[in-house]
Amino acid sequence: MATASSSSCCWLHRPCCSQFLRASSSIIIHTKAGKQEAGARLSVRCSSSSSERVGFLGRLGRVIKEKAKSDVERLFSGFSKTRENLAVVDELLTYWNLSDSEQILDELEEALLVSDFGPRTALKIVDSVRKEVLAGKLTSGIDIKASLKKNIVTLLTQKVSSSELQLGTRRPAVIMIVGVNGGGKTTTLGKLAHRLRKEDIKVIMAAGDTFRAAATEQLDVWAKRTGSEIVVAGKDNARPASVISQAVRRALDKDFDVVLADTSGRLHTNYNLMEELRACKRAVTKIIASAPNEVLMVLDGTTGLNMLPQAREFNEVVGVSGFVLTKLDGTARGGCVVSVVDELSIPVKFVGIGEGLDDLQPFDAESFVNALFP
Repeated sequence: MATASSSSCCWLHRPCCSQFLRASSSIIIHTKAGKQEAGARLSVRCSSSSSERVGFLGRLGRVIKEKAKSDVERLFSGFSKTRENLAVVDELLTYWNLSDSEQILDELEEALLVSDFGPRTALKIVDSVRKEVLAGKLTSGIDIKASLKKNIVTLLTQKVSSSELQLGTRRPAVIMIVGVNGGGKTTTLGKLAHRLRKEDIKVIMAAGDTFRAAATEQLDVWAKRTGSEIVVAGKDNARPASVISQAVRRALDKDFDVVLADTSGRLHTNYNLMEELRACKRAVTKIIASAPNEVLMVLDGTTGLNMLPQAREFNEVVGVSGFVLTKLDGTARGGCVVSVVDELSIPVKFVGIGEGLDDLQPFDAESFVNALFP
């Protein structure tokens, strides 16, 4: 494997390694200059040493989370439908008294169900509040609401790994973006590339959604907007796994930091397409045993509890490491996200709060819960 010298202050590009640059005639590489070539060489640029880059890559998730400021007001807007459904909570708790607590708790559970929390999760939340009421720890409606929110935050955080990006200790890190049709995968990938490029991370995209011609064109636009390189299929019948593996090989040869791999949207019930997705992951692992570092599943915030069986199936097929919640346009049904995290113990890592380049925010559980409740 070709690696950059740790004693050099620049990433110098060496002759192509035959092990990794077997450029297929079905693959086209778009460089940042907009050219299409099979073995495009990038210009030399000064940077830190290879070992420093690897160390920074391992800390990158934390850096992004610390630098980003959650746009809570826009989260409020995105969850306006859920907030309307949960407005009854304040009404129920305004005149709360101990003698009516059981009836009020039942109505709180119903409010959570209406807001797509799911039966199992709603019951778990209200039972936790009930125990505190019976123990005499909650003596007012304000206390109950605070406990309700605290328990939801706990469900979002206690059983999951870190919500930061986990990119490992070697370059390139590989991130696969998966999900059902129309969820916003390609847009999410583009916004993530923008965030990485802001940290001077060298990004290459893989246009692995070969079943939808417009997807490649869309991703190519994002590559130009973010100054990223992109590998696309050169013919109609190119397999997604072939495109993605070629991007990983190029990343190895040309010292890229991160590979962002787009994949075809598919229904979780389509066996053949899900097997294709499994093949994409295998292709990556054959080249780098520790990759992919992240498999991020995009969840459409408007689909409600339908996202739960989708998440289950994708996790079973490719091992989802994190979720990205998209389409917070005022009709998003936020409660279902809590059910997905609670059942699968997989963290939400980002939320999409708009169409702009900077509208992909690292997930913060407390801000999320505050956005759900009026």
